[in-house]
Amino acid sequence: QVQLVESGGGLVQAGGSLRLSCAASGRTSDNYFMGWFRQAPGKEREFVAAISWSGGSTGYADSVKGRFTISRDNAENTVYLQMSSLKPEDTAVYYCAADPRINSLSSGKANYWGQGTQVTVSS
Repeated sequence: QVQLVESGGGLVQAGGSLRLSCAASGRTSDNYFMGWFRQAPGKEREFVAAISWSGGSTGYADSVKGRFTISRDNAENTVYLQMSSLKPEDTAVYYCAADPRINSLSSGKANYWGQGTQVTVSS
């Protein structure tokens, strides 16, 4: 079992930046892919970014490429999402996810999920 706890959300003006953190606990010795998803009001949850265990491979949704950066610190069991040039359409609850299989993670069927953190971008 892996427990995930997100933090770092908040209210920011358009063009601003935020850094989200996801702290993992439990069976963190396994090699998990980690990712971020988001869900805006009235919309389905969507993939944002993912990172491999080593951090050597990353992937992003087209809507955030060039603005968001995912990273991880395995010594601290933490994954980060640095968000820059934020837009009002980035407003959503952001969820951290983990799974040993990249296909499960990227398709939104990860085994483990955090509780979410709200990001609101004002225009």
